[in-house]
Amino acid sequence: MIPSPRRFTQGLAMLLALPILAQSPARPPLQPPSEEATIQRFRAHAAPRAVAQRPPLSLEERNTIRRFKEAKPSVVYVSAIAPVQDLRTLDITKVPTGTGTGFVWDEWGHVVTNHHVITVEDKGTRIGDVDEVEVTLADGKAYKGRVIGTSFAYDISVLQVFAPLSAMRPIPIGRSHDLQVGQEVTAIGNPFGLDHTLTKGVVSALGREIGTGYSTRILNAIQTDAAVNPGNSGGPLLDSAGRLVGMNTAIAAATGASVGIGFAIPVDTLNRVVPLLIARGRLEPPRMGFETMGSYEAQQIFGITRGLVVKVVDPDSPAGRAGLRALEVDASGRVKTMGDILLGYQGRQIENEGQFMAMLELESPGDEVIFDVLRDGRIIKVKLNLRVPKKKEPTSI
Repeated sequence: MIPSPRRFTQGLAMLLALPILAQSPARPPLQPPSEEATIQRFRAHAAPRAVAQRPPLSLEERNTIRRFKEAKPSVVYVSAIAPVQDLRTLDITKVPTGTGTGFVWDEWGHVVTNHHVITVEDKGTRIGDVDEVEVTLADGKAYKGRVIGTSFAYDISVLQVFAPLSAMRPIPIGRSHDLQVGQEVTAIGNPFGLDHTLTKGVVSALGREIGTGYSTRILNAIQTDAAVNPGNSGGPLLDSAGRLVGMNTAIAAATGASVGIGFAIPVDTLNRVVPLLIARGRLEPPRMGFETMGSYEAQQIFGITRGLVVKVVDPDSPAGRAGLRALEVDASGRVKTMGDILLGYQGRQIENEGQFMAMLELESPGDEVIFDVLRDGRIIKVKLNLRVPKKKEPTSI
């Protein structure tokens, strides 16, 4: 069928319109807002966040907070003070040489700390001990202190602090013999100078044996995973009742930083040793009757790096009766004759005076002891009888 002219014209118009539609420009896609626009739009929503409600503190948390608040006034910051001479002006000033932690032992102003906290060292070499310390209480006030008692064997020192007794709050004392592995403990101290830092853990082992810097061993030490670091030394280890159960002393780490294994001297040892140090100044070693030159002094003068130079011998003593020789000096103080050098004691090497004193503290008076002595270039053995000789009774006539 032939379309009518009218329908033909309409169809042709539609065909002609198709290319025109296909060639019309497409609408551009929507672009995301710029970053700057997003920032500006969201700035308008700046406002404090609503505080989420929380349940009450747990019983454990409340107990830890309470025990820390109760113990804090008993924990002190200890700074060892030593005289230092200015090589240019020759002026002598007192400067801090070491810091650590301590705790108030009793109501008479006694503070207990580790002895190594108040030890003066120069490039890792032990020079000696300080007599004066500065003790800062929890309120930030600092007071002078004096070292009145020391045990090398147990690495314990007692300080007398000249602060108002009303400001010295003794720490509650507990027991260590009935501790159990798994018990919660907290440590309070001044690690890296950060005062009154609390860490928490458990007793991770008991009955450990740890070494001191004086070549002795402390028995029945407490092992804990409460983090302790340099500066915690001398600080208290507390049980969940807030009682002292140990004094933080050492960490098991080659790098000197905590790896989760710390050791504390048990409080039962402290409760036995500290009263003796307060009363007498030291544990009573057997009397031998000689004095030695300080290790640092001997090294500076004679170049001796091991052993002890005998400086003075009391003739009426075990050392005098055994023939131990002291060095001789002339009127000007110059050495005329070198004295004996003590190299060994009871089969063990003598390194320095601190280590030797520690060994003496562990000896029972009344025993016979043997020294390895360097004399005139030869090593000989000198035997000291520590038994007090009986006095001869007068003969009756």
